[in-house]
Amino acid sequence: MRLRLVPQETKFDFFKHARLTFGASIVAVIASLVIWAMVGLNFGIDFLGGTTIRTDSTVQVDVGDYRAALEPLELGDVVISEVFDPSFADDQHVVTVRIQAQEGDEAVTPETILAIQSALQEAVDPEMTFPSVESVGPKVSGELIQTAIIAVLASLGAILVYIWLRFEWQFSVGAVAALVHDVILTIGVFSLFQIRFDLATIAALLTIVGYSINDTVVIFDRLRENLIKFKQMPLRDVMNLSANETLSRTLMTSGTTLVALIALIALGGDVIRGFVFAIAWGVVVGTYSSIYVAKNVVLMIGVKRDWSKPTDGGGASGTQFANVDA
Repeated sequence: MRLRLVPQETKFDFFKHARLTFGASIVAVIASLVIWAMVGLNFGIDFLGGTTIRTDSTVQVDVGDYRAALEPLELGDVVISEVFDPSFADDQHVVTVRIQAQEGDEAVTPETILAIQSALQEAVDPEMTFPSVESVGPKVSGELIQTAIIAVLASLGAILVYIWLRFEWQFSVGAVAALVHDVILTIGVFSLFQIRFDLATIAALLTIVGYSINDTVVIFDRLRENLIKFKQMPLRDVMNLSANETLSRTLMTSGTTLVALIALIALGGDVIRGFVFAIAWGVVVGTYSSIYVAKNVVLMIGVKRDWSKPTDGGGASGTQFANVDA
């Protein structure tokens, strides 16, 4: 007996509570922007600037010991990560210690670095060595922020153009509205809970954009097919039909992805927890926005159903660039 998350045929009216769901999305977006503006983001070292110190020791790594050794120095945000590499010897234990830039300084001063090294040697291993020390100044971190913003905006712009060519401009507006909804809600959650926001989070945002648009395109593809099949059916009914026909696929894809992500959140460790949480949250809001945001925007704008175009031989009437393949 095969497992089914939803019945084989469903007839949900996804627009029955459109005002409530769409209104909730607008309120959530506004709330996220307000929280972002008032609370701000908990930027990591990548964006604030700072120093990374690599340690090499024969003593087994205990992150708590490292953190306890550095706590009296009051260095602010400190990230301690053990490095694993098959080339290491059995008794070689390598750790990276990342420290945020100190207020008023371009980078962590040599005196501070010496104090960190002394503290670690005294508390963890007197024979500990420090193979490398790297610093990221505020100027570089500022460039990283600028590059991150450009990366997110460029991905949204590219998707806008792609969906326009693949379908119609109304679909691209709906898809990008859903993506903006997903990105802003994710930033809002990071701001609300003050989860560390670094380059890994930017990678997660771009992953969310890719995942969410994939889900939306599946629904839009079925919608375009049904618009050709059911030329006289009202647009709202065609949209409901398309969403119902793809519902099982949507929930199965999201559900299996979430199972893997929840396992990573629980067992993946502190280093990737923020990254995985962002993707997990993005999968949830991305699935929601594909059904309740992208379609609603397209329905509000309307779709030009140009039946003057030929449909023989599987042609795609009603869409200007419908013959463009993915």
